[in-house]
Amino acid sequence: MHGCGNDYVFVDTVGGPGLPDGVDLARLAVELSDRRFGVGGDGMIIIGRRPSGRLEMRMFNADGSEGEMCGNGMRCLAAYAYEQDYVSGPEFEVETRAGVIRPVVRPLPGEPRRAGSVTVDLGPPREIRPGLVLTVSDGPAAGSYTGTFVSMGNPHFVVFVPDAAEVDLTATGPALENHPAFPNRTNVEFVEVLSPDRLRMRVWERGSGVTLACGTGAAASLAAAVTAGLARPEAVVAADGGELRVSWLPDGPILVAGPVVEVFRTTYTRPLPRLAGRA
Repeated sequence: MHGCGNDYVFVDTVGGPGLPDGVDLARLAVELSDRRFGVGGDGMIIIGRRPSGRLEMRMFNADGSEGEMCGNGMRCLAAYAYEQDYVSGPEFEVETRAGVIRPVVRPLPGEPRRAGSVTVDLGPPREIRPGLVLTVSDGPAAGSYTGTFVSMGNPHFVVFVPDAAEVDLTATGPALENHPAFPNRTNVEFVEVLSPDRLRMRVWERGSGVTLACGTGAAASLAAAVTAGLARPEAVVAADGGELRVSWLPDGPILVAGPVVEVFRTTYTRPLPRLAGRA
């Protein structure tokens, strides 16, 4: 499934057979995400059920590292769970490493069990730190970068630029993702302010590289722009893969809304990678 081109391979352990003990999830994410030798995607998301009765999201980046949460992935998960009758209604809660996230599914007109679009409540920003200056001393990205650090439960470094299309993501993205200022690495967004209610965003995603969109990145971009007095609390964030509508409610959460698309379903037949010492 994908949200604005931000695509993930979803493993359903609720209605499916589940994953056996001893599977190396990091290696499985790498295998599945490979666009030539696997299925292909920006990462892997496992849909599970917690003892609380809530659904659970576990999100792995394309390099096998486990992330706290994923905004577009959450919107896709919500649409799938709603259409599979895993939830009782269009509003529900999902447990993640970033806490409990609340998506709302909007069904297609005349098709009450088909998801049209999904809005996800990401909660308020956990931290906003403007005016962070980073220096990259060597390589093609050498220079000084001033941006805003925003935590949406996962880390983002938002840099405002005059022309997002001119940014060389493959050069600057890795240098900022792995900057010593971020011990756990960071997602990086380059944002051009087109107007107070429209932002242009390009993304280097931690552990995955260039992606066509990022839900939490869109939320972080709006939070940084509003904090800097550059945008209104509700704006369209245009990414390479499509548009997301982002709203920061007064003294409250950030909501991200947009389309979701299921591409295909399949049965994966390759042997599952095992943890060392597990048969």
